[in-house]
Amino acid sequence: MASVSSSNKTTIINDPIYGFITIPNGVIFDLIQHKYFQRLRRISQMGLSYLVYPGAHHTRFQHAIGCLGVMQKALKVLVDKGVTISEEEKNGVLIAILLHDIGHGPFSHAMEHSIVEGVNHEHISLLFMESLNEEFNGSLTLAIQIFKGTYHRAFLNQLVSGQLDMDRTDYLKRDSFYTGMAEGNINTERIVAMLNVKDDELVVEEKGIYTVEKFLVARRLMYWQVYLHKTGIVAEQLITRVLKRAKELSHSGVQLHSSAALSHFLNYRIGVENIEKSLDIFSQLDDYDIISAMKEWCSHEDFVLSELSKCVIERDLLKVKIRKKPFKKSKIALHKAMLMDTYRISEDEASYFVFAGTISNQAYNYKKGGINILLNNGKIIDVVKASDQLSLKSLTKEVVKNYLCYPKVKG
Repeated sequence: MASVSSSNKTTIINDPIYGFITIPNGVIFDLIQHKYFQRLRRISQMGLSYLVYPGAHHTRFQHAIGCLGVMQKALKVLVDKGVTISEEEKNGVLIAILLHDIGHGPFSHAMEHSIVEGVNHEHISLLFMESLNEEFNGSLTLAIQIFKGTYHRAFLNQLVSGQLDMDRTDYLKRDSFYTGMAEGNINTERIVAMLNVKDDELVVEEKGIYTVEKFLVARRLMYWQVYLHKTGIVAEQLITRVLKRAKELSHSGVQLHSSAALSHFLNYRIGVENIEKSLDIFSQLDDYDIISAMKEWCSHEDFVLSELSKCVIERDLLKVKIRKKPFKKSKIALHKAMLMDTYRISEDEASYFVFAGTISNQAYNYKKGGINILLNNGKIIDVVKASDQLSLKSLTKEVVKNYLCYPKVKG
């Protein structure tokens, strides 16, 4: 049973990206030790991207600890530049960044579109933080305000959730390292060194503009080459469909082999209105539950569930085509008809294997709070206006592409 320590126990974690990261105080140490946070060791940071990039086996736990380390550096930089930040505010923002991803389910986003309905990981993260706040006697109250963006000093929330926050600063560099994609290797140290605060808003000093440009370009490249890689898209869609099919069968009375935690979410309708009651069960759910279940389901008598499970476990994925124009309905229908004829399955069953969708990439969204450059004359302007790089403006435009997935022809 977890207990809350009152000591100033500190420890050091050796991170492959930044080196030694010091855990600054007893509360943060105890939060890291808590079962809710330790679960993140069993949640992949990049879902099934390791099916494309074999090195991408790093976890949400590593990312969260990395964010903590970067945030500590950012706070030191700001304080050294004369920004007044109280010890309570420092602790609040460190806890907020540490726990910002605590609500992620198995394989990250796949869970949000399958066995829970209309519940995103940010909402679950907030529920976890509120639960921990009760357990830690109100120690997370300020962290929750910063996380929600209700605290009056905007720059603290911008450090946690903004266009140039410590979350993005860590995951771009970390994901680049573990995938081997050098295009995403941003200069985290310089980004942090260029940060400043004016009128309680986060700004970047003018001499850091080229580093910000590199950051935005790296983000665009990482999305197209890694996060939106066509094989990764197929893999995530497959695991989402595995869980949907499993839930559909469970609701029709079929008993499926799975862990107690996964069984709970397969058998009950869990949405925004009742997820809080299932929070402790959710905290027992991780990637291992899903992988273990799919290994069992590979031999299930249901054609859809078994074939989808085998696709993921054996990495025998669907074919995927990506293009700018939407695919014709007649083309999708043709692929379904071929599948229905070959395996004697219904159109509804065929829809699990033949489907179309869209992906989008917008490296910089200034409408959601842009990246402000503090010029040497004291004026503040958006990075796009401050930059002499004409291509930077194009990064503000959302690029949408269409994809079509369908089975390989086996003969």
